[in-house]
Amino acid sequence: MENVEIFIEKCSDKAKIPFYANPGDAGMDVCSAEEIIIKPGETVIIKTGLKFAIPEGFEIQVRPRSGISYKTPLRLSNSPGTIDSGYRDELGIIMTNTSDLANNSNEIFDLSSKGNNHGAYRIRIGDRIAQLVLAKVPKMKFKIVNSVEDIGKNRGGGFGSTGI
Repeated sequence: MENVEIFIEKCSDKAKIPFYANPGDAGMDVCSAEEIIIKPGETVIIKTGLKFAIPEGFEIQVRPRSGISYKTPLRLSNSPGTIDSGYRDELGIIMTNTSDLANNSNEIFDLSSKGNNHGAYRIRIGDRIAQLVLAKVPKMKFKIVNSVEDIGKNRGGGFGSTGI
């Protein structure tokens, strides 16, 4: 397995370096560097306190953590997000609270809450909020043709064409 050197800067003393939770994991957990409350229907950018220098030809994909997606109404709005090799600003995680406004509780929940509760959620410093996956990014080169009909095989259809 090839290891790719990624340079990382902590721009906050509250930042934690991303880490693999288990050997063989594809994604590294990334943590919040701030405490923030996300109200129902609200979209926020959660600061990580981290900046990256990624080699050209690679990207870091920002993906949801399955436990958050399953146990809370919190969703990564831009998923998968991309950190391009030329981006040098702080990584922010875009998160939306999709809680049903009609079935809202006045309680403030956190990521350890059970039961996919609807209401506001508190993200604490150090909470694992997303995962990062390194991916190679080949460059596309377009070739204009009169028709793509006879190139390769057309599987036919899309948008549910193979059934439910």
